[in-house]
This record gives sequence, C-alpha cells and structure tokens, in this order.
Amino acid sequence: MLQRRRSSPARLIALSFLAAIAVGAVLLSLPMSHADGVRVTVLDALFTATSAVCVTGLVVVDTGTAFSRFDQFVIMALFQLGGLGLLTLGTVLTLATGRRLGYGARIRIREQVSATDLGSVLLLVRSIVVLVAVVEGVGAVLLAGPFVRAEGWTAGVFHAVFHSVSAFNNAGFALYADSLSGFASNPLMNATVIGLIVIGGLGFVVIVNLIGHYRPSQRARVTLHTRMAVSITILLVAAAAVTFLLLEWGNPETLQPMAVPDRLQASPFQAVTPRTAGFNTLDYASMNTSTVLFTILLMFIGGNPGSTAGGIKTLTFFVLVIAAWSVIRRRPDISAFNRRIAPGTVVRAGVIGFSGVMVCGAALTLLAITEPDITLSALLFETVSAFGTVGLSLGATADLSPFGRIVIMLLMYLGRIGFMTFALTLVAEHPAREIRYPAEDVVIG
Repeated sequence: MLQRRRSSPARLIALSFLAAIAVGAVLLSLPMSHADGVRVTVLDALFTATSAVCVTGLVVVDTGTAFSRFDQFVIMALFQLGGLGLLTLGTVLTLATGRRLGYGARIRIREQVSATDLGSVLLLVRSIVVLVAVVEGVGAVLLAGPFVRAEGWTAGVFHAVFHSVSAFNNAGFALYADSLSGFASNPLMNATVIGLIVIGGLGFVVIVNLIGHYRPSQRARVTLHTRMAVSITILLVAAAAVTFLLLEWGNPETLQPMAVPDRLQASPFQAVTPRTAGFNTLDYASMNTSTVLFTILLMFIGGNPGSTAGGIKTLTFFVLVIAAWSVIRRRPDISAFNRRIAPGTVVRAGVIGFSGVMVCGAALTLLAITEPDITLSALLFETVSAFGTVGLSLGATADLSPFGRIVIMLLMYLGRIGFMTFALTLVAEHPAREIRYPAEDVVIG
C-alpha cells in the first residue's frame, strides 16, 4: 500500500512542485544573487519561489530591483517550470534521450496535463513543447519593440522574454513595481499580453484539439471539453470586459482620466488578467468596491483545466451552472452541446467548488486573526488571489506577518496542484467495493 501511495500520480505531482520550490528558494537565498544593497531573507526567497513555481505572481519584494539578473533568470525558469510541470519536463528529457515511457509514467503525465486519452499522451507532450516555444517566442518578438524603446536593447530584450514567458504561463511576474501600468496606453503591449494570457489559460488539450481540427490533413473532431472551454472563456472575457468598463468608467482614479481608446483597451486587459494572470495596467486598490468583488469572483473561477491557470477552473463553474439549471428545470440529465455529462463529473465539480470555498474561508479566518491591521476586503482579495494563483493584490502582500505569508504560500501551492490532487496524496488507494447499498431519499434545500 505504501509503495502504491508513493508512486501515485497525485503524490508525484505534489512532490515535484515541492522539490522545485525548495531548489528555487535555495537559489534565491544566495547573497551573491541579490541586487547591491538589498537584503532578501530566507522567508522572502521561499515566498518568491513558491509564487513563481505556482505561477501566481504575489511578491513581498520587488522582482525588478531586489534581485540580480541571475535571480531573475531563476524566477523565469521557475514559473516556466511551474507552468509546464516537472513531470512534463521530465517526459521531454526522457524522450530526448531515446528512452521509453511505461504505462505508469503515461498515467502520471495524463493527470498533470489533464489529457483524456492515454494513448495520445506522448504526442500531446511533444505538441505542448512546440506550442510553448512558438507562442512564447512570438510573444517576445512582439513585446521587444515597447521594451527596447523603454529599456534599451540588452535590458529590453530580456524584459520582452521575461514578460512573454510570464504572461503565457499566467505567472503575473513583472520587472516593474507597478506591473505594466506604464504601458496602459500601448496597443501592442496590451494586445500581445492579452493574447498570451488567453492562449496560456485555454489549456494545452484544447489548443492541440483546435489545431488538429483546423489542420486540413487531419480534421480531428472538436471534443465536448474543447467546446465548453472555448465557450465559457469567450463568455467570461466578454462579460468581464463590459462589466469593468461600466463599473470604472466614471472612476476618477482609474478610467475617467484616460482617453476613450485607452479605456477601451484597459478594460479588456483588466477583464483577462483575473483569470490567474496577475498583470495589471490599472491600480486595483483604486477601483470601486463593486469592481473588486467582481474581480474576486473571476479569480475564484480561474482558467481552463490543463492550462497554466489556477482557480476552481472554468469547466467546474460551467458544470455547476448547468447542473443547477437542470435541477431547477427538473431535468433528469445534465447536458451541454447535445452531450450528456456523466454524474461523476457533476459530483467532482461540486466537490471542487465546495472545497475551494472551504479552503478560502479557513485561510481568510486565519488571516483575519493574525493580520488585524489589514482590512477584511484586502485579506479576502489576497486569499482568493493566492488560491486562484492570480497574483493581483490590494497592497497587503508585503504587510503580512511571517505566519500570514506561510498561509498565503500554502494557498498558492494548493491552488496550483489542485485541492483534489492534494487530497489524493493523503489517502490510500482502495479496490472498488462490490457492495451497493439501497437508495433512500432525504430532504434537502
């Protein structure tokens, strides 16, 4: 039993992220790696490593000024690794050396990338590597122009690569203290970062399926997973962009001082970034309370399964909504796009949603006790941002006590690997029970 637990996909995924965090914390703790005159404590290094590996973006020290160029390379490598996953990278190295993957290894990879077909796991991994290289490369080229003009050639090229990798992996790390606020009026910057965030948050399985469908020589069938993921993504982004525009249009500290074209590009940016990206071109601390609450909802939902995003995931939210609608209409089956959704999937969605609420509620309670000087709204925003691996903040991160930072680190870790994955590491695998008890109704609601 112990051997099975050690080799379970959930346990390996959880341990791989812990190992990456530990190595990153050691590298970021090296005194020679820090900027001149800056002291980064071990807890600061551990927090930064956790935030990077969990592709969150919450920081307690400024990435652009506290760390040397070496450490910034380390941070970039950590959130690239966190976005892909150690098991995916290990598979790539295994294939590159000509070795074969056994059945158990393929199962573990399928768990990490949320693949549905075990037979196509290796093809999916190869496609993921090519996709990441192409998208991040194109993103860096497009971002080079604005950054080179602002920073010069050497620093500008590094900034372009750093922010392209950060945006695609939904990491939210920026080399500026105010994130990308200085580029709020730059159309190329806004469009490129939005595109990288959306593509990274779609999910590798979805992107590969769409590429296969529109490839003339293959014409793969668009799966139900892809239809639901794309539909909910478009709906959430469009609804969020309009909502941000309406809520902040007259706010003198955010949209009101901007020209109309700038408002029309700032709103979509703020609508996309709560899907666990973490960048911002407007100050969230200056936004209306209604906008902050709406952002919290978006952060809790997150991105698509199998992507670089966090949260309870869009498809979990989709399934919960259509399940509730089916119950209201007294429909026996839950369906979408002329396909019936399995009852087990609905139950799993309910467990994930409920677990997310409970974990955030417990963490918020602890933070409210240990951080009495920080407002409850700021703590709630910080809690959901950490759990959703978003990285947005109302300014409370640097003011957290050591215990509060530990709570946030645990939330980031749980949000990245998934609560279900973490829970599976704590329980032993049992054979399926042959006994099936009789059903009996109970009164609920």
